[in-house]
Parts: sequence; C-alpha cells; structure tokens
Amino acid sequence: MSPPLRSLRLRAPGLRWRLAAWVTVVVMVCTGVSFAVVYHSTGTQLRRQIDRELAADAGGLAHSLIASGRDPRRIAQAAARYIQGQPFKPSSTLLFATVPGVGTSSNRPELLAGSVPDSGESAVQQAREARLSLQLRSAGSGYSTLAFPDVGELRLLKRTATVPAGPTVTVGVAEPLSPVAHAQSSVAQAFILAGSLALAGALLASWLIGTRVSRPLRRMAAVAARVDAGDLDPRIGDVGAHGGEVRVLAEAFDRMLDRLRVAFDSQRAFVADASHELRTPLTVIRGQIEVLGAQGEPSRAEVRRVEHAVRAEIARITRLVDDLLLLAKSEQTEFLHPKSIDVASFVRELWEGATSLGERRFVLEPLPAGRLQGDPDRVAQALRNLIANAIQHTAPPSGLVRMRAQGAPAGRLRFSIEDDGCGIPARERERVFDRFHRLDAARARASGGTGLGLAIVRAIALAHDGGAWAEEVPLGGARLVLELPRFEAVREPARQPSPAPVSAQDAGVSDRVAARLGPHA
Repeated sequence: MSPPLRSLRLRAPGLRWRLAAWVTVVVMVCTGVSFAVVYHSTGTQLRRQIDRELAADAGGLAHSLIASGRDPRRIAQAAARYIQGQPFKPSSTLLFATVPGVGTSSNRPELLAGSVPDSGESAVQQAREARLSLQLRSAGSGYSTLAFPDVGELRLLKRTATVPAGPTVTVGVAEPLSPVAHAQSSVAQAFILAGSLALAGALLASWLIGTRVSRPLRRMAAVAARVDAGDLDPRIGDVGAHGGEVRVLAEAFDRMLDRLRVAFDSQRAFVADASHELRTPLTVIRGQIEVLGAQGEPSRAEVRRVEHAVRAEIARITRLVDDLLLLAKSEQTEFLHPKSIDVASFVRELWEGATSLGERRFVLEPLPAGRLQGDPDRVAQALRNLIANAIQHTAPPSGLVRMRAQGAPAGRLRFSIEDDGCGIPARERERVFDRFHRLDAARARASGGTGLGLAIVRAIALAHDGGAWAEEVPLGGARLVLELPRFEAVREPARQPSPAPVSAQDAGVSDRVAARLGPHA
C-alpha cells in the first residue's frame, strides 16, 4: 500500500463523526419532508379559504342583481351601487359585473376598460393592463388564476346570473394570492431558521453522544491491542453509566480475557509439567547408560539391570505420551463413538477385570437395570482409572474399594467409586482432576503414575456432556463420582449379590504386577 493510501486509510472517519454525519442526514431529511408538507398544506388551506370568500362575494353580487328587476340599465345601476359599496380591500380586490348591451361595472375600471391610464403609468404599462383585461374578459366560468401588474396573482371566480325575464349577467370576483405567498414565505423562513438550529444542535449532540458511546469501545480497542501484543493483564472494567449493551459487551470482553488468562496459564503449566514428566525418565535413562558406558567390561547382571531400568522408563514415557494424546483427542468431535450400553452386564464385566489389579476388599453395590448411550471404550477407561486410583490409595489386603451405580435426575447415571484411604482435603477436591496434579502426601512420581488419570476421567465425562467430581466419605477416604447423561432405566432393577472380597491369590496377580500396571491418577 502506498503512503498516501495508508494515510487515507488511517484518517478514515471514526464512529463519532460517522454517527454525527448520519444524524445530520436524518435531521435534514426529516426537516425537508416536514417543510414540504407544511409548506404545501399552508398554501392549500389559504387557497381554499380564498375560494370560499370568492364564492360568498360572487353570490352576494349575483343576488343583488337578480333582485334589481328586468331592465338592463337598472341592473347595471344596481351592480354599480353594489360594487361602489365594496371598496378595494385585500379580501375583495376586484369586483365586476357585465350586463349585455350596457357594459361592465368594476372597482378597477382600468383593468376592464383600459381607456384612461392610471396616474404615473406609462403607455407600456397601460398596454400590458389592456392585454390582461382581455385575459380577464376571456376567462371562462369557474375558478382560475391570473397574473396582474400592481396586484400580482389573482384568484378569479366568474359566474353567470340569469335575471327572470331579463338578461344573463356575468359577475366576477377576484382576490390576491399574496397572503398565500407571504404565509408560505414565512413558513420557509421559520423552517430555515429552526432547521439550521436543529441541525447544529443535532450535529453537536450526536458528536457528544458518539464520543460518550465510543469511549468504552476505544478502551476495548486499546485493551485488544495490548492483548494482541501479548499482555493479558489489562481489563476494561466499569464502563460508567453507558447503556446495557455496552456494559454487557465490556463484561463479556473481560470474562473472555479472564478465560484466556486461565487457559494460557494452564497451558504454560501443562507444558512445564509435561516437560518435567518427560525429562525425569530421560534423565534416568541417560544416567543408566552413562553408568553402563563408564564400565569397561560390564557384567551380564549389570547389563540386565540397566536394561530393566531403561525399559521401565520407556514404558513410563509411552504411558505419558498415550495419555497426552488421549487428552488432545478429547477435544475433537470424533473422540466418541456412542452406542447403547447395557449397564448391568457392562459394569459386572468391567468389575471382574478391575479386581485383578490388586488384593483389596472389593464391593460392588446392586446395579440399576437400564441402558446408557455412550462410548463403551471411553466409559470403561474412565471407570478403570477411578478404580485404579482407589486401589493406589488403599492398603492391601483389607483396603476397601466400593463401586456404586445409580440413576440420577434428568435421565443421568452416576457412578461412585469409594475407598477408605487417606481421603482428599476439601481444598484439593477440585484440583485432583487437573493435569499432573498430585497430592503431596498420597501421590508420588515414584509410584509410576502419569498424573493424568483423573484428568482423562473428566475429559471423557465432559465429552459425554457429563461431569466428574470428588466428595467426602463420612467414614474417611474419598469418593470420586462420574455422572453421564442419556440413561434410560427399566422398571425392574437388576439385582445381584455383592461378590465376596477377592484375594490376591484368586486374582492371580501380585502387588508386584499391580505396581507394574501402575495407576493412571
């Protein structure tokens, strides 16, 4: 972009000036329309009033002539007397009566006779009046508008009055239209003055309103510019007495920035924790290899020991990467493949496999009969993580791990996994579902967990539009809850006895195997 174009773009009018321009245009259009309506209405009403006056004067003149008799001369004399009794005035400028065979009587004989010029009038002016007199005489019956010197436009009404058994007399009455012109001129002047003041006031008021309205918007733009530069600390804050829409926008903008700040902080913490979790096994692997390399001729036992340690750390890295990939996929639409799940058979099968993870006192409560719409693989993964977490926090062989499934309001199914371990402090119950979060006393990296098991549980719950949370157990320990929607129960709940506690021998897996499998929390 060339410098002139860039300068022109930067100098584009802002919201205040655009608002002022639009308000000015609207005021001008409204004023123009109002002026046209009032101007036309004023002229129309005054012309109608003049026409009524003309009709009344013409009617009075015709009545006086009809009552004067049948003799044309007497009719002409009566017309002269009536006209002389009505001297020139603005409401009756011109009166005339034409009697056949006698002539015309008028209060403006120069317009009808044209024989004697008025005092001070030139021959040219008299000739013009003569032509206008011809126009006046030749005008047809009814209303017409004529232009006359010295008087201006006249509104003319000509009628014929038939005297019984006498001649037909033509009467005419004319009034000037100057009051109409004067009234319309006054209206135009008033509108020009009022419109100018209204336009100036509207321009000033719209500019001030635009300044007031755009102030929080300019503040938002400044905050957005700082956020774009990487600074997430500024906020818009209180917008004062501005309208509800601006306040709602400002509050939504601040909430968005708060969520961005939390998301960025969480992302940075996640990257730092993931880096640390990956760095630890890599450091162990490098140290073991360096120890092995420092020996000139290492023994077979030493090689196998290093091999075992490296394999264990590689398995730990593999589990961590798999969990990270699972959490990343949980935000995608194809993460779930829902199916109809028979809850009772599904949970019993899952429970039989989970009890082989360690020697504990496993208790399965009676299961509700019904079907759940969900992804069976993801639901099973979430429940295994919860069971593994409970096993990790209980002591063999009598540590309690209890599972309960029950219907909840609004067609939801609630799974509860309880244990009698050390429990979860109230301040930590929400954070245990965060990625890489560990309780200092109960969890350690040495246990082999990735710190992502409960985060995966919550991700699976949210993907199903459900939820996951921790609760306190009255007798001690912890209760982790997984709640899923779209559960349809049947009338007859399925009943089955609680299985007896499973020993390590019956499970066929020792604590060493459970430690090798490792918890996911």
